Amino acid sequence: MSGGTEPARGERRGWSRRRFVGAAAGTAATASVPARAMTAAPVDPAAAPDPPAPSPTPASEPAPSAPPASAGPRSLLLGTYTSVEGGGTGIGLATYDPVSGRVTGAGSRTGVADPSYLATHPDGRTVYAVNERQDGGVTAIRRDGEGGGHEVLGTRGTGGAAPCHLSVHPSGRWLLSANYGSGSVAVHPIDASGALGERTDLVTHSSPAPGPGQQGPHAHQFVTSPDGGHVLAVDLGTDTVYTYRLDLGRGTLTEVSRARTRPGAGPRHLTFHPGGRYAYLANEVDNTVAVCAYSPATGRLDIGEAQSTGTGTGTSYPAQFVVSPDGRYAYLANRGHNSLTRYAVEAGGARLRLLDTVPVGGDFPRHIALAPGGNLLFAANQRSSTVSVFHVDRASGELRLAGEPFASPVVVCALPL
Repeated sequence: MSGGTEPARGERRGWSRRRFVGAAAGTAATASVPARAMTAAPVDPAAAPDPPAPSPTPASEPAPSAPPASAGPRSLLLGTYTSVEGGGTGIGLATYDPVSGRVTGAGSRTGVADPSYLATHPDGRTVYAVNERQDGGVTAIRRDGEGGGHEVLGTRGTGGAAPCHLSVHPSGRWLLSANYGSGSVAVHPIDASGALGERTDLVTHSSPAPGPGQQGPHAHQFVTSPDGGHVLAVDLGTDTVYTYRLDLGRGTLTEVSRARTRPGAGPRHLTFHPGGRYAYLANEVDNTVAVCAYSPATGRLDIGEAQSTGTGTGTSYPAQFVVSPDGRYAYLANRGHNSLTRYAVEAGGARLRLLDTVPVGGDFPRHIALAPGGNLLFAANQRSSTVSVFHVDRASGELRLAGEPFASPVVVCALPL
């Protein structure tokens, strides 16, 4: 990105500057700031449909969350960069033990270029990967069950540069992707086989003007709201989260709302609370997070005040939030600080309370994900080419490293299935 926020990423071959991010680590802090809406009335916790989450209670002995019903090995897919020195050869294939967290390598699926972000179809039978290159694409890969083969079904162009995120609409009929380099979002249809059709829409974020230090829009995420009624695009370059209504018959987008962060925040990633009325926004450039109130009826998002990441005053490039399945805890990956921040989620999702940060056990945690059931957390560490696995205590939300990290070349996404 420009302005020094991601200083050296992908300057070769015209790629986006996202790829080779650099950051300075800060010192840990514990202060937190209660969130309240900037552009609307203060959030009323009583308006949330889900009951207030209880404060965490210390546990003398860690009690991991229950693993999935199937205790056998489960699939772990790894997104990599294939066009950098020492990079991967495609999508990394591995398995993990859902109890111990131990990861075992199983080769890779070649023939997929720069698959830096992965997502699965709701039926679990198809995986989708971005192809983060100047001429951006998205690829569909058919899975044949746990440990089975992976057939490439084809690639479609995204109409933009350096796609860095994708997601599948809950209906399973549409793939949503974000083009970081060109600041645009795209929609592709998904047929009954899981393959992708020709793009049905492409929207470039031409306004508002880029934020401080930015040269243009940089769409970083495109995701569906929990109610399924709206899709939201997070744009780091314009300091804006755009809400669209997706026509489920035609695959076209209609903008219905915009939410602005404070100038220069650089919003990167939005994660919803399970209750569906609140979301948590990671701001990459100014090293903050914010609680957002969301209206399912209108699609409006109201962004609360900036809060601490617990990493000190330096820029630490917060990357991604995940929320525990019961909605009681949230976790944030801090790339420059090489840590994970743990928050207690309170007031039915309307408040984050910073608890602590823990070392990630690797260098530059680009992506984090919870295993089904929430008892394990995976962190993909780009610079150390490792995946760290943590046990998650369901009572306290505490994280405990599950052995030595797993080595994988330039891994930037870990998708446990």
